[in-house]
Amino acid sequence: MTITKEDLNAYRSHLRAEERSAATIAKYLHDATAFAQWLGERALTKEAAAAWKSELLRRGQAPASINAALAALNGLFRFLGREDCRVKFLKVQRRAFRDESRELSQGEYTALVSTARSRGKPRLALLIETIGGTGIRVSEVAYITVEAAQRGRAEIALKGKIRTILLPAKLCRKLLKYAKAQHIDHGAIFRTATGRPLSRRQIWGEMKAICKAADVEPSKVFPHNLRHLFAVAFYRVSRDIVKLADVLGHSSIETTRIYLMTTEKEHQRQLDRLRLVS
Repeated sequence: MTITKEDLNAYRSHLRAEERSAATIAKYLHDATAFAQWLGERALTKEAAAAWKSELLRRGQAPASINAALAALNGLFRFLGREDCRVKFLKVQRRAFRDESRELSQGEYTALVSTARSRGKPRLALLIETIGGTGIRVSEVAYITVEAAQRGRAEIALKGKIRTILLPAKLCRKLLKYAKAQHIDHGAIFRTATGRPLSRRQIWGEMKAICKAADVEPSKVFPHNLRHLFAVAFYRVSRDIVKLADVLGHSSIETTRIYLMTTEKEHQRQLDRLRLVS
């Protein structure tokens, strides 16, 4: 058998039925389609799937990216009843340090917020503070509503789970003040001029647009990095990784540990403070 357009469309419907997020569905379909196009009219076999894995390695893709693509592919094989074609993931040793070129500091975060304000972009400034101050995913921004700000908490239903996010009192006051100024009396606070919730792409684009003015490297400025900044700040105050995992909505503490990984410079400073070398 080959992989047809009908198979891919059915896989999309299957992912929707499983209540996967829109971003996950788009990513899985992108990876599954890339494989189907590469496979062409050839038969789907275990050997073909393994050859695709080798092809991704030949193209120089990062191991994490390859494993993400294989996860999408294995999901497709499971859906098609072709478990015999499943491919093993690459074994990747956990990195000891975070990439410093992508590390967003508190000062840079503050610069982004103040630059957005000074450039007449109050929605963007408040959006950055909302993600940074709560640790929500960019896909969860739509759950920041007028009602949530009034209650002081947001009920987020995503990935088959419902969790409650507490909103800082100061943030709630800012959200309600902004909503009132924009004549938004209910529903999502962060929306376009036509009333639709902001998309991931719009949020990403607006954040990138102020990097130069804020004097912050673009490689550090993306929504998920605000979530990382929140995680580090929360842990420094609470020292409770279990509670942090709950706040972030992680099923595994191992995922949360990745967020708390130090940079190489930080680790070096910690080693120097041990004073074990005379």
